[in-house]
Amino acid sequence: MYIYVNGEIVTPENAKISAFDHGFMYGLGVFETFRIYDGHPFLVDDHFLRLRQSLSHLSINWDWTKGQVMTVLQQLLAKNKLTNAYVRWNVSAGVGPLGLQDEPYDQPSTIVYVKPLPEKMSVTKRGVMLNTKRNTPEGNERLKSHHYLNNIIGKREIGSDASVEGIFLTQDGYLAEGIVSNLFWLKNNVIYTPAVETGILNGVTRQFILTLLNDLGYEYQEGFYKSEDLFEADEAFVTNSIQEVVSLEDVEGKTNYDSEMTLANQLRKHYFSLRKKLNSRVEIYKKE
Repeated sequence: MYIYVNGEIVTPENAKISAFDHGFMYGLGVFETFRIYDGHPFLVDDHFLRLRQSLSHLSINWDWTKGQVMTVLQQLLAKNKLTNAYVRWNVSAGVGPLGLQDEPYDQPSTIVYVKPLPEKMSVTKRGVMLNTKRNTPEGNERLKSHHYLNNIIGKREIGSDASVEGIFLTQDGYLAEGIVSNLFWLKNNVIYTPAVETGILNGVTRQFILTLLNDLGYEYQEGFYKSEDLFEADEAFVTNSIQEVVSLEDVEGKTNYDSEMTLANQLRKHYFSLRKKLNSRVEIYKKE
């Protein structure tokens, strides 16, 4: 597969950045993952709004326009002969001297990876509570940054079984999020999800689902919850930008979830109808 590296589309063996890139040396970089459906990058505006906000937190100056973003995506799709794709858009600090730098970074590195995805992906998983605790964010809020060791340790707990999603608790024992997902559950017609203040990543798909729930007239609450709240739910699911909405069949075998997965199926239906149209979740309120 061809990838984009600082102005060039190259093969993986020709993809190179400097050993002095501070994204490599000190983890100063962020990324977005999203899907392209029939050439349309779903929620592209939301992803790049978060990317720019995250880069601002890291004092990385990155001034690409949406037009530039779309041009690179179109070039990569054409070069790789894809219309549906997984995209990881990565921006790191760029080259700097050996040692910590407090000045802003003005020449960041931009790397864009793509790969094909199957038309259909699993819509169910089993949930497992992780022994690994969710670490606290490096700053005031969690960024989708290069600091992924906590996620990797969690992933090692469950191994390579793609039918399982590990669920983090915080150090204080509150429900947080999945290894690569945000968590939701339904109880007595109210949807619950951990608050951003627990230290979770405020996923773009999480925000989209909350907007969709509001548009559909569902009541939802964000807060601090214990494992028992999840075990006693009527239904549960996780979300991310690649797998969309994935129902949990059970969590630790302690649950008795509705096998019809009514809410998740409804959300999947709406997701499917919108994913080739929307650039931002706010457009839900403007749909015909």
